[in-house]
Amino acid sequence: MSNKGRVIVISGPSGVGKSTICNIILKKRNDLWFSISTTSRVQRKGEQQNREYIFISKSSFLEQIKQNRFLEYAEVHGNLYGTPREPLEKVLEGGKNVLLDIDVQGAQKIMTLFSAGIFIFLIPPKFGDLKERLQKRNTDNTDEISKRLIQAQKEMEYMKDYKYIIQNIKIADTVRSILEILKNELDRNAEL
Repeated sequence: MSNKGRVIVISGPSGVGKSTICNIILKKRNDLWFSISTTSRVQRKGEQQNREYIFISKSSFLEQIKQNRFLEYAEVHGNLYGTPREPLEKVLEGGKNVLLDIDVQGAQKIMTLFSAGIFIFLIPPKFGDLKERLQKRNTDNTDEISKRLIQAQKEMEYMKDYKYIIQNIKIADTVRSILEILKNELDRNAEL
């Protein structure tokens, strides 16, 4: 039995509630380490460096790609996002489980690298709910919301690749479902 940690990926379309749910999961399970993604996008109001993301310039991001510093990276909504390789690998080697909040492009790559990972896809109650949630976030203009909705339709096609699909109707219920999955997948394996 390996003492390495496991990767837990939570994906889903923009506005489905991934960040909110990941934050709650991290408070309820202190055995998880959150992998902070690097991005070339502009920092939004209320975001902090090294909390939501590691914000860097596009040129720095491209340089880090050349240096093979990302496990995976993708362009999403015109910005680059990537999972830093070194900290994640160190944490896994140390036996701790890693939680990733990443898009479907990144998740596809992670699936090939970590086949024993736990892959969870969140879907909205209705597709129309995404538009409402994105508007309530008040971080994007109308054009950006339209682009995100078009991308969301494409992302939904990838849910078949995930072991777990959860409809995020109520955050508390979604969190409960994910905690149950983690209990079954992680805690059961720890007892073996």
